[in-house]
Amino acid sequence: MASVSTNNPDRRSALTRSAAFASISVAVLLLGLKIYAAIVTDSAAMLGSLADTALDLVASLSTLVGVWVASQPADANHRFGHGKAEALAALVQVILISISAVGIAARAISQWLGNVRPEEAETGIAVSVIALVATLALLAWQRYVIAHTSSVAIRTDHVHYQSDILLNLGVIAALALDRWIGFSGADPLFALGIAGWLAWNAFQASREAVDHLMDKEWPIEKREKLLELMRGTPGLEGVHDLRTRTSGNQDFAQFHVWVDANMTVKDAHDVMDRIEDELHIGFPDTEFLIHPDPLGIEEDGPYSQVDLLETGPEPDIVGMSEEKG
Repeated sequence: MASVSTNNPDRRSALTRSAAFASISVAVLLLGLKIYAAIVTDSAAMLGSLADTALDLVASLSTLVGVWVASQPADANHRFGHGKAEALAALVQVILISISAVGIAARAISQWLGNVRPEEAETGIAVSVIALVATLALLAWQRYVIAHTSSVAIRTDHVHYQSDILLNLGVIAALALDRWIGFSGADPLFALGIAGWLAWNAFQASREAVDHLMDKEWPIEKREKLLELMRGTPGLEGVHDLRTRTSGNQDFAQFHVWVDANMTVKDAHDVMDRIEDELHIGFPDTEFLIHPDPLGIEEDGPYSQVDLLETGPEPDIVGMSEEKG
């Protein structure tokens, strides 16, 4: 599905903010319910669910700040925009998810060693069912927003709330097993499982945010598509020194092109205009920086002599590795 930001950046900003506000609203609702349920049931799994919801609220607030800052246009101090604010917000969430996992695990071990059993399981189950329904509704809206905006902050928030589905199911199962089957270890056991699941989700969610902050190259398939769009452009003799990165919702690509050494500056500029026209068909949200080189002039650089139109982007990576090694 095409990104809404392709045609309407304001619409993208409105969608990401709406997802963040929805996340905050659900977190506030569930926080109140789970405070009551945790007090009444004295369940480690419910307490873990409460801790996770409290951190959900903080994480959702950080998401709101992140998507708001990322939506601000480029300015004199941030010439490439503010897109990385989304990745920073995602990392804040990762840290909070990790803290939640550690706290839940510690509480579960304490409950297990103390042989503490939950009370009033029915109340805890009812609250968990309400939480389950609210979370499913939120996830549906987040999926819609992610499909239309590709927001890394909303995607990380989505991962966090996906884990809440398992968490609430775990609480229901733990309380039901303890209440009706008599399995006294179910509550701390499920709480430990929830903690492990949260820790794994934190690790997974951190990867994309780190990739954005570290300016990781686009996937090779995406770079191949970029090169294919340029192939056959009149006046273009070759492409080299391709570098790409993503910052929030904004893509950046820069590369050198070989043109006839006898071309005038105006003719070379016309070639680059034609290249940009072709590229914006497939990459409408990407900012391009193109540098013309006279054909036959050799330059120093990590992979400046690799003609990517002939070989594709893979030697680009190999050349850089050899230069740095």
